[in-house]
Amino acid sequence: MCCGCYCVYFASYSLLLIRFVKKNRWFWIVGIIGFIIDQVTKYWVVQTFPTIGDTIPLWSGVFHFTYVINTGAAFSFFEGGAKWLRWLSLGVSLGLMALAWWGEKMKVTEQLGYGFILSGALGNGLDRFLFGYVVDFLDFRLINFPVFNLADVFINIGILLLLIASLGSQSSGKVS
Repeated sequence: MCCGCYCVYFASYSLLLIRFVKKNRWFWIVGIIGFIIDQVTKYWVVQTFPTIGDTIPLWSGVFHFTYVINTGAAFSFFEGGAKWLRWLSLGVSLGLMALAWWGEKMKVTEQLGYGFILSGALGNGLDRFLFGYVVDFLDFRLINFPVFNLADVFINIGILLLLIASLGSQSSGKVS
């Protein structure tokens, strides 16, 4: 294939990609940006803290950055389940991307919700495939809550947004 043919092929593929991504653009934007933010914060923790268990109190006794590794799910549930959790993360990520790619155009709240879930599933999923664990660092000591990371936060924000979207669609279907 000549250089010109490659350029035409690349341009047509790019236009097709843009068309599909444009359909549910907030899903893709939130998913990609959330994934990047999650990975950057985890990288910062690993580079900043010399050893696992090290902590920086931001508000002593209330909120700390604490470097821990987690082989379980969100908030350390299913500790030691990294093998099946990596496949679950991959399945959720692929399913959400397929929904956004081939499914109907979603409402903005749904796009945001699914995008946040994608960013969290991709962030923790990649860590599980590469390392066998995820890096957690958000430590709310005041309420003795398990240490977690931004991917966990993004998944919960996504679930909340989907609940809001479903309540909104139920209330709009009522006859007055």
